[in-house]
Amino acid sequence: MNSREDAPSFDIKAYLETLTQLPGVYRMLDEKGEVIYVGKAKNLKKRVSSYFSGKDCSPKQQAMVARIHAIDVRVTHTEGEALLLESQLIKRHKPRYNINLRDDKSYPYIYVSTHQPFPRITFHRGAKSKLGRYFGPYPSASAVRESLKLLQKIFPVRQCEDSYFQNRSRPCLQHQIERCTAPCVDLIDREAYGQDVQDSIMFLEGNGKRLIDDLVARMEKAAADLQFERAARYRDQIASLRTVLAKQAVHGEHGDIDIIACALKGNVACVQMLFIRGGQQIGDRAFFPSMVVEHDPGSILAAFIPQYYLGKQVPREILISHPVDDTELVEEVLAGQSGHAVHISARLRGERQKRLQLALINAENALTAKLANRQDLYARFLSLGEALHLQGPPRRLECFDISHTHGELTVASCVVFDRQGPVKSAYRRFNIEGVTPGDDYGALAQAVSRRYQRIRQGEIEAPDILFIDGGKGQVGAVREVLSELGMDAIRTVGVAKGPDRKPGMETLFPADSTDAIILPSHSPALLLIQQIRDEAHRFAITGHRQRRAKARKQSVLEDIAGLGPKRRQQLLRQFGGLREISRAGVDALSSVEGISAQLAKRIYETFHEREN
Repeated sequence: MNSREDAPSFDIKAYLETLTQLPGVYRMLDEKGEVIYVGKAKNLKKRVSSYFSGKDCSPKQQAMVARIHAIDVRVTHTEGEALLLESQLIKRHKPRYNINLRDDKSYPYIYVSTHQPFPRITFHRGAKSKLGRYFGPYPSASAVRESLKLLQKIFPVRQCEDSYFQNRSRPCLQHQIERCTAPCVDLIDREAYGQDVQDSIMFLEGNGKRLIDDLVARMEKAAADLQFERAARYRDQIASLRTVLAKQAVHGEHGDIDIIACALKGNVACVQMLFIRGGQQIGDRAFFPSMVVEHDPGSILAAFIPQYYLGKQVPREILISHPVDDTELVEEVLAGQSGHAVHISARLRGERQKRLQLALINAENALTAKLANRQDLYARFLSLGEALHLQGPPRRLECFDISHTHGELTVASCVVFDRQGPVKSAYRRFNIEGVTPGDDYGALAQAVSRRYQRIRQGEIEAPDILFIDGGKGQVGAVREVLSELGMDAIRTVGVAKGPDRKPGMETLFPADSTDAIILPSHSPALLLIQQIRDEAHRFAITGHRQRRAKARKQSVLEDIAGLGPKRRQQLLRQFGGLREISRAGVDALSSVEGISAQLAKRIYETFHEREN
């Protein structure tokens, strides 16, 4: 790795002379050492030198080059390795001048607990650590839930939690509406239930046509055996399956295909994906990559594809709306990751071209809606700047709120908004300790102090406006903390609720003015303030409830002698919560592994003594 970070100034000419001509990845760093751009190169020296030649550089690219204070390079064996490493580093550092795919959620699956006597089918997200089978990934949680809903109508396999299933004494509502065959109370034998599970798995595997053939054969046999009710059930399943398959089927396609289209307006882009698995469309999803510098659609797709498929399952075909550079290299890298050939196509005809055009139309519509929302939000920021007599619209806002129950288990929240809306990755909660119960001033002071010490140290970006849910007293407590930290320049505004706490009647108390501000109820600035205040309130209440629930679990169960952490977890897992444990009898408690009859009696007496 080469770096000139310790030098007083970056001597690019001398640095370029030391660069190798091998393939690799380069990282450009600013004066704070933060990565502002990551790129790959077949020839590192040639590629890095091109940034400083002064030829064909846009003003924004020149602005990026002006911020470079150091360059790190990492040599790789091949250009393909460089492409993979580039994607990993972009996802890790999220550099300002790269095209960044903001996709921090893991993709959902459908999970079937095939190892259980009566398996369940359910939604799953995260590590695939449990025994059983996983189907997916699906493009969105809604796609999974829609599939589960369809499955339950056709094959009534249970979707309830194991703790709920194991403690039933009579059928639940799902059985009454014919969405479950109630294996929990033995209303169906294991063999018949297992057949429904296998049928569900066959459908999830994409073998819908073969499943229909099997059901037809079963229907004919049942009719021949004069089992007309069973034959009618098979008939209804066949009809439902045909309807579902007709809706999902993609004419002329039989394999796994992703269709990717990019729409662009200025420096805002939408990448629309359409997912086809086994010849059936399982859903679509829109992405809005983050980028500072304008790019063409081909460049956006070239950056998007490696980042998106890194660590994910890759279909054999990817159809794209615009050609990308280094297509063969990307195909080679994806093939190496997936273990099968991958073909990327931009020149299409016939039905495929029509599907790609439809994806492009959806991308343009999603982008139009996104821009409309962004323009509306920007108008609110403009209005806020005017209402508070700022020189221009603010860029970043923070808001603090406090939540507690009679002063106990106090939690403070901090939420952050920028011109694109909530910045949830920057949200923080603070468990308040060492403050007199009910002292909201002290709680706010502690939370702001903890937050703004980090801002002063440069770990977190400072806001343009700090909102406090409260009036002059709360603002005064916060201003005292900021003054001690030497951060008086941060504009602070209190947001006091109006009479009867009605929205639209709020009063603003700017710390730098003796005059309160009351904005019209239709003011865009007031709408923005209400939005961030309500979000801070929601985030604080959620945190307080979680802390309170945790404290209740600990305070009751931890007081029971002989009930260690593992047994507490086992109890909570088996019964599904503290309330169910409190309702359980001694026999039910002792049926849990690790809970003796004597310990079960102590647990039972603990809860019932509290009731008395």
